[in-house]
Amino acid sequence: MSRFVETSVSPYSSQKTKEIQLTDLQRLLQNLLTYILILLLSVSLVLFSGWFSPAYAYRGLASIGSTLIAQIDPESNFVTEAVEKVESAVVQVNVSRTLGGDVPDVLKPFLGGARAVPPSAQILRGIGSGFVIDPAGLILTNAHVVDEADTVTVSFQDGRILTGKVLGKDPVTDVAVIEVQAENKLPTVVMSDSDKVRQGQWAIAIGNPLGLQETVTVGVISGTERSSIDIGIPDKRIGFIQTDAAINPGNSGGPLLNAKGEVIGINTAILRGAQGLGFAIPINAAAAIAQQLITTGKVEHPYIGIQMVTLNPQVKQQINNAPNSKIQVEDDQGILVVEVGRGSPAAKAGLRPGDVISAINNQPVTKANIVQRLLDKVGVGGNLQMDVRRNGQIVALTVQPEQLPNIQTR
Repeated sequence: MSRFVETSVSPYSSQKTKEIQLTDLQRLLQNLLTYILILLLSVSLVLFSGWFSPAYAYRGLASIGSTLIAQIDPESNFVTEAVEKVESAVVQVNVSRTLGGDVPDVLKPFLGGARAVPPSAQILRGIGSGFVIDPAGLILTNAHVVDEADTVTVSFQDGRILTGKVLGKDPVTDVAVIEVQAENKLPTVVMSDSDKVRQGQWAIAIGNPLGLQETVTVGVISGTERSSIDIGIPDKRIGFIQTDAAINPGNSGGPLLNAKGEVIGINTAILRGAQGLGFAIPINAAAAIAQQLITTGKVEHPYIGIQMVTLNPQVKQQINNAPNSKIQVEDDQGILVVEVGRGSPAAKAGLRPGDVISAINNQPVTKANIVQRLLDKVGVGGNLQMDVRRNGQIVALTVQPEQLPNIQTR
């Protein structure tokens, strides 16, 4: 005996289904009408712009099509466009000097495979990079590229080789300026604002590694304000831009570009034994140093004579837990004075190890690089009004920066 199960559909449910289907259809028609209206409006604008001239309208539509094609053209991209803007202004710097000069180990690879000729000649030859910053013949490069060079020549993209003269060099920031005499005005680069550089943005490095002219590598900005101590050249006084764009021996002095083809830094150093760790001098700092070298041949470097560290909870804990630490820190932020140089401006003003600088000239300071910027701003002989926390109290001190001793720029 068979059983039949009867099922019934509620009239309300059937009606609800029809309403949903009708709503979906209305939404689809509305979207379709919107697309058609946008298309008609675009064509109407083109026709109206050409006063209803079919020929002009056709050209307008063709132009739009060409733009779209250009955007997807695999042979055209921002890197090639950026390189084309600056390649004629990027140069190879060739140097030679008698043996005996001292170049920091971390910088030696940047001489582009610097090689000694037979011992009887006693000459060291090297290759670096640079770029033109003034059409009259001024070229920016690294100080270590031209350090103690007896002769300097500059090779251009068009095959010209001109004799160079070192106007000045600053070993503290590793910036140098070369001058060449050219018959005609030279092409120059465009400089960007390196203070606006951010992690993750595109970076393009151009240089002459191992004499291979106009080598281009691409990466991103990996970090900013990297201290010279972090990258193994503690005698340099600059905050570096870090990039993973490949920087190789011979790139030293070449430009680091943004996506627009504007210079944001000077390629300077790499970390030995590591890949994807290149460093560049921010162009704002380099340009300021270059201007002093061009004008006076020397650079003013104010100093106060302290070793400092930026405080945070982790640093505080590490210092307080260190078995041989002579300092106990109570603050979680500020600038901790670790050491004070004997006879330094800081010592004369009364700064002590363990002091925490909280403000300078009424501006709160929470990072060491801010202290350096304020120091450079006031200059030698200026006044730094410091608010210092010491033993739970605020102490007001005035420090007068002096010229950093033993600086040679020529």
